[in-house]
This record gives sequence, C-alpha cells and structure tokens, in this order.
Amino acid sequence: MKCFHFSIGEKTPNNNNFFSRSSTRASWARSLSVASTSFDTSRRSEISSTENSRDLTETTGFADLLSQRRSNDLRVFKFSELKSATKGFNRAFVIGEGGFGCVFRGVVDRHVDVAVKQLSRNGLQGHKEWINEVNILGVVNHPNLVKLIGYCAEDDERGIQRLLVYELMRNKSLEDHLLGRVGFPLSWMTRLQIAQGAARGLAYLHEEMDFQLIFRDFKTSNILLDDDFNPKLSDFGLARQGPAAGLGHVSTVVVGTIGYAAPEYLHTGRLTSKSDVWSFGVVLYELITGRRAVERNLPRNEQKLLEWVKPYVSDSKKFHLIMDPRLEGDYSLKSAQKLSSLANKCLTKNPKARPKMSEVVEIIGKIISDLSPPQAENEPEPKPESESESQFVTEETEVPQRETVIRTEEGNDNHMKRVFDFKELRNRSIGRFDWRHWPPSMVRNSA
Repeated sequence: MKCFHFSIGEKTPNNNNFFSRSSTRASWARSLSVASTSFDTSRRSEISSTENSRDLTETTGFADLLSQRRSNDLRVFKFSELKSATKGFNRAFVIGEGGFGCVFRGVVDRHVDVAVKQLSRNGLQGHKEWINEVNILGVVNHPNLVKLIGYCAEDDERGIQRLLVYELMRNKSLEDHLLGRVGFPLSWMTRLQIAQGAARGLAYLHEEMDFQLIFRDFKTSNILLDDDFNPKLSDFGLARQGPAAGLGHVSTVVVGTIGYAAPEYLHTGRLTSKSDVWSFGVVLYELITGRRAVERNLPRNEQKLLEWVKPYVSDSKKFHLIMDPRLEGDYSLKSAQKLSSLANKCLTKNPKARPKMSEVVEIIGKIISDLSPPQAENEPEPKPESESESQFVTEETEVPQRETVIRTEEGNDNHMKRVFDFKELRNRSIGRFDWRHWPPSMVRNSA
C-alpha cells in the first residue's frame, strides 16, 4: 500500500528548497535522552506539506511531555540479547517487513515470545518515528493498544542499533486475515468484535487521557490480533498530540497511507481526531467487503473501495453483492447494513459531523447485542420442586383426554410414573398444554 512521503530535516531560512542536516543531528542526540518506544511494519511514501508548519514530534516539547508522564516500565535490552533471541536475526524468523525495517520473532528470558523490530540503518526519519513510538508507548496503557516490553539503542562499528521489543501477536494483522494470507476467514461476529476493540483503542487515545493523541495511520495492517483475536493498535511512529485548548486543529506535514487519509487533512494539512474517524470508516468497509482500500489489481472502476461500494450501499437489494465472499453467506445482512450506515457517518465530508469514537464504540456494541442470541442466564428460572411436591399420576390426575407420563426405571424393572413438568410446558406453549411442543421420546398414549 502506497503511503505519503514526509521530508527529513528542517527548512533553512536561506533556502526554502533545502533542509538542514545539522538540526536533525541535534534532534537525534536530544531524542535519545528521552527514548521510550515504537512499532511499524507498513511501507510509507511521504508527501511534504506546502504549509510552513512543523511537526511536534520533531520538537523537544512533545517528547518532554511524554517523558514526564511515562508510567510504563520499559526494559533496556542489550543488542547481544536481541541478537541471541532472534538467532542472529535469522531471516527464517521474519514475521513482518516494511519501511521501518524487519520484525523478527524471538524468545527472551528462555520462554517469553516477543516480536523484535529492527530499524533500518538508512534514513533519519525512521529514527524519529522510533523515538516517537518509544515515548508514546511508555505513557499509554490500554488492552487495545500493543504493549511495548522494551527497546535497544546501542552504537557498534556499523552505527547505531535501534530496536523495539513487543509482546508477540500470534494472529498477525487484520489485513493478513482479510486478504486470506493466514488461517481461515474471520467470522462476521469476530469482525464486529475486532471493529469494537479497535474503536475502543482510538477512543482511549482521543478522549480518555489528559492529553489527546491522534493516531494518524489507522489501517488494517496496524491492527494486530492476539491469541483470542482481540485487536491491538500498533505503529505509533506517526502519532501526534492533538490541538491545544482553544484550537480546532493541528497544522502539520501530511503523512499517512493512500486510501485511509481524510480528504480535509490531505488538502490542508489540518489534523484533528476526526481524521482518525474517517480512517476508521474505511476500515469498516474493508471488514464488510474483504477488500483493500485501494487495490490496483482489480478493474479500474473497482480499485478504490469507497467509490466501488457507493451504488450498492444505496440499494438494499444489491447490498449483498459487496459482502466478503469468503463469509460464504454466513452473516447477518441487517447487521452488515447497520455497520455500513455507521461507516457512512464516519466518512461524512464535514469532519465536525463525524461521530466521536466513544459514540462509535456504543453503536457497534448495539449492533453486536442485537445480533447475539438471548442469554439463557437472563431468563427467569422455574423454582425447583422438592421431592414431596413431585406429582405422580393417579386416577385423580387431571390430564385432558390423554395421560402423559415419563417412565423412569428403578431397580428390578419396577416403574414409577411422574407427571411432566407442566410449568416448563406452559412456558413453551405460551400458557397452553400443547402436546405438539413435547419431545416424542417423552410421550406415550395410555389406552
């Protein structure tokens, strides 16, 4: 998936077309003193904004803010430890690869499975993302955000080694499952639960901390799945602090992934939390259709997902034609249409009209609850009867026309007859003794 390119360094006052490396080197030195976490497996292409704005992640202010609030205990690994954990960074242990570098599966402390991401030595921008992620994941703490265990930053004869160590997510990414790269197709209910968990992660970043974080690169490849398919957001290298009090947006360099970035952000560089909401709407349609946001291998009129689904979403009789064929019809069309309606709200052109992520969590929760069967434990249970209250069939037992009994054997072919639980029958037949609802094996006709 093609992404946008952002530039390295800062503009010099003498020439607007060139960038100063000295300021970048100074930032490099400062950032190492406040390092804390990071993650990325996506490919990025980046676009420079035409506005004269700067990214807060390139200033010490945002890093200082995060380092002061750091609450997570991050382990500092030696490079030799991680080299041993990955069998010398053996290519056989690669579980992901992208613009950042390679992600290896490894084992630390003899039995702890981890994912080790090694930053490519080429490019200063990757280092900035590495610092940004260390700082952010050293502060945030939520079950729907990936957990950073520690990091490594060492110099050797070939330069600085920058690595990140995460909890291992064995079920890989949501993108891997939707595209059929691994395992079996995700069920419809699992897709809804993944959407809800991812929404909770974004809601936490946007609304539940004392400062706001904008994820800025929300997509299926950045949603990892644990052993139980619980989603966890990963790759905070592009995350940004939200606007200060009294401001409606942050002006910044435009970065992200084509097909997911909100149009107002692409056109103006003005970033708000509603940019993430737009990206979430795109992911909802990926869950519904099983297609990428942009797929160049399809016919031209089907390459852009949002354009392709438009005529089908507006026609309820054709809606089923956009459903992921890998579901093989095993889904609720009504709940899929509700999810599509939510996606459309997230994709509203006016960012202020888009819902907050906390509202999105509630809406998906309602879709799930409507789809789930009623819980048996919520139904009123009949009061248990004592042995003395058990009724036996006698001549005085009033049973309309037919005597219905259950035969139970006791000892040496002795039989006793007990009246069927009429209370249960009454519940099943809505107050009537309807023999048609009784199990055939438990009914006999008396002569």
